[in-house]
Amino acid sequence: MSGSNSVDVVVLGLGAGGEYAARKLADAGLDVVGVERELVGGECPFYGCTPSKLMIYSAHEGQGFARAAARIREANHDWHDDQHAGPLEEAGVRIVRGHGRLVGPGRVEVDGTTYDARLGVVLDTGTEPAVPPVDGLAGTPYWTNRDVMREVEAPGSLVVLGGGPIGCELAQAFARFGTRVALVEAEDRLLGPEEPEAAEVVTRVLRADGVDVRVGAELTRVQHDGGFVLEVGGDVVGADHLLVAVGRKPNLDDLGLETVGLDPGGDRIDTDERMRAAERLWAVGDITGKGAFTHVSLYQAKVAVADLLGADRPVADYRAVSRVTFTDPEVGSVGLTEQQARDTGTRIEVGHAEISRAARGWINEAEGVVKVVADADRGVLVGGTVVAPYGGEVLGLLTAAVHAEIPVETLRGMHYAYPTFHRAIAAALGDL
Repeated sequence: MSGSNSVDVVVLGLGAGGEYAARKLADAGLDVVGVERELVGGECPFYGCTPSKLMIYSAHEGQGFARAAARIREANHDWHDDQHAGPLEEAGVRIVRGHGRLVGPGRVEVDGTTYDARLGVVLDTGTEPAVPPVDGLAGTPYWTNRDVMREVEAPGSLVVLGGGPIGCELAQAFARFGTRVALVEAEDRLLGPEEPEAAEVVTRVLRADGVDVRVGAELTRVQHDGGFVLEVGGDVVGADHLLVAVGRKPNLDDLGLETVGLDPGGDRIDTDERMRAAERLWAVGDITGKGAFTHVSLYQAKVAVADLLGADRPVADYRAVSRVTFTDPEVGSVGLTEQQARDTGTRIEVGHAEISRAARGWINEAEGVVKVVADADRGVLVGGTVVAPYGGEVLGLLTAAVHAEIPVETLRGMHYAYPTFHRAIAAALGDL
């Protein structure tokens, strides 16, 4: 098929943000084409957020791996995207399956057919698992997060390469399923972008769960012959399987970025405060470099949709981006870390509270920490971290505080229900 089609908007990539944008634009009466080469809905429902949290929940609740595998298949309909594609088509979105690329401002080509978008293109092509150039790795049956979610049995032994959120979450989950797990991280600590206090707690808990945590250890060679033999920091480690979880690579190859004046070799797409990236081009999601989180992608999509529709709404603001690592205990964070805040040259104050010393922490025999980072001159929080059971839920107050710039003195004057993990925030504020 060849030719050209005139439409209002083309959404290239139907991950969380693209899916949202396509539906909202169609609901507004626009003629929308959505282009997707894989599953409509993107990484989150099929290989990321939803299946990984189902696996983690089953592990933490003492359920078997078979239960986790069954629930993952139930949640994503055995990797069929009808639950995502159907509502889009009902809203009027025309879904085109295949690889799309830009061929000029507002123009997208898919398998020989060109779509000319009157208003423009929304780009949401997401990321894929990054694979390091380790000697011998290519060609071996290593897992990424996409592969591991399709497994139906827990392996006897597993090496997890990468100590970020995905690596830590899955290392702990498999250890609780009974797998012998080694976690290998080249940097000197786990969860590098997070507060060091958070990394200390997670490292301690993982080791208590039986995970062989190796930091400052580089994987230099991989061999596979029925099982994996890995050279790690001068040692040889054997395992049934290898999970590569070293980060994500943006899907920017062969997108025709050069046809709209953008660098095709970049590692992200820069946008303005209304998500505009070039003439008749908006970009949302992981490819913008503002955080590989579903909630950020959806937030950006709302901004882009408002701009396309000419609506008046606040522009994109990333001061209070929240994030959660779903280990046990959870690591919830928002805004700047202490080091990031110091790097801005701001005069800061820092407060800590130990979860184990809080009443609820003692009752639950839980460990963790609350850390708050304040701008000393303005008297407001610029960042915060909660490491605790349900830390992602406890984070809510700190997220609101950073976003709305609630004065520290106002926060100190609040009521904090007793006995809750939430109450430890008051102790951290008192420590400022």
